[in-house]
Amino acid sequence: MNLPEGMIDRFAADHPYPRAFVTVSGAHLYGFPSKDSDVDLRGVHLLPLEEIVGLETGEETVTLMWDHAGVEADAVTHDLAKFCTLLLRRNGYVLEQVMSPLVVATSPVHAELKALVPGLITFHHAHHYLGFARSQWKLFERSGELKPLLYTFRVLLTGIHLMRTGEVEADLTRLTGDGPSYLPELIEAKRAAEHGALPEDAPGRSRLQDDVASLTARLEEERDGSDLPESPSDRRALHDLVVRSRLG
Repeated sequence: MNLPEGMIDRFAADHPYPRAFVTVSGAHLYGFPSKDSDVDLRGVHLLPLEEIVGLETGEETVTLMWDHAGVEADAVTHDLAKFCTLLLRRNGYVLEQVMSPLVVATSPVHAELKALVPGLITFHHAHHYLGFARSQWKLFERSGELKPLLYTFRVLLTGIHLMRTGEVEADLTRLTGDGPSYLPELIEAKRAAEHGALPEDAPGRSRLQDDVASLTARLEEERDGSDLPESPSDRRALHDLVVRSRLG
């Protein structure tokens, strides 16, 4: 992915800490960015030791937002320890960030995090995707916009794939084979407008509801039959990575 010229320079100039990694999330990662989509940057920063052990502590989370030549940029990074704490929870969002193929900046710490991810995934991550799907479907019911509908399908199919394979795949265009046949048309419509309505030839509300319910049931079945463990197996290795990064 080619970011707008100068965006990363602006981000680096405004961010107060070294970064372990920065990746692109949001619609660009999910495979259906529109021309006016925001650029969502996510990552991990490394607090200096004196801002961890001293009286004046550093920022665990840094949030930056700015308009870059008409493109809205939204950047959020967490300190390594906070990010690793999130990784140990049933948080699919941070899994997708660390495994995003849209890499802006990386480091050996990032490489170690990616290597540890398979040992951090549990069947409880299904709860994240089920909950996210419910909230996006409710938003679609209120707004009628295409974006939350696609997000609903995206998180359900990502969750199904994760439960089935243990692999993180957030790009909906790579998952359409497990979804309803009309998904490619909805993706193309979303690329034309960030907050557009459903195309005129889109399925009716009743069919959409039935398909979402079917995928929800499939995700629950995949979770219940998954070989994934109940708790992370690489917790200690993640701890050691944080300690080494702090002291190194």
